[in-house]
Amino acid sequence: MNNKHKVYNLIVLDESGSMYSIKEMVISGFNEVVQTVKGVAKEFPEQEHYISFISFNSLKIKTHLDCELISKLNEINGEGYRPNSGTPLFDAMGYSINSLREKTDHEKDYNVLVTILTDGMENASKEYNRQAIKALVDEMEKKNWTFTYIGADHGVEEFAVSISIKNSIRFQKNKEGMDRMFEREKKSRLNYSKRIREKTNTTENFYSDDDLKDKKDKN
Repeated sequence: MNNKHKVYNLIVLDESGSMYSIKEMVISGFNEVVQTVKGVAKEFPEQEHYISFISFNSLKIKTHLDCELISKLNEINGEGYRPNSGTPLFDAMGYSINSLREKTDHEKDYNVLVTILTDGMENASKEYNRQAIKALVDEMEKKNWTFTYIGADHGVEEFAVSISIKNSIRFQKNKEGMDRMFEREKKSRLNYSKRIREKTNTTENFYSDDDLKDKKDKN
């Protein structure tokens, strides 16, 4: 019998046209996240990590992985990540959250970590609006879901709060800014699994105190 604590990682990656200027940096950083997630799974053997990976633009919401074991997560390249078109962020969130919800609602001993990475606000959704997403986030937080929002080129913290996401960081669209952001993400993922092990609060303060100081850096 498998008694491991299940951790479901959902990554929602913006693939809209505005991400094209940082395409190579996104690919490099995302691939670091791949290694981080796999490393976390090894460091916390009492946890069983699953991955769902969605990318989105107004042409299509792509499901790359749907609740697979972490070993199925591979690095991406320029063939698999082609930024284009608009940003249906609400539709991507609604679709991916509800899809994972269907698979986890029957679970008892689990956590979900949702990571949203985008450089712009919503501009193309047709099925979901801000109010619907806010209500969905509020509901899922009561079920051990943690939401994080990583953004650039807009009021990141204000937008995150408007859809009830308490954990957010802002990054600059250059190599230094991207490197710093992905380093914060790495540290925070490790700390998240440590909190699960210690049975402490996981829904708030996802980013460490040192990382939160960096949020003050707007340049």
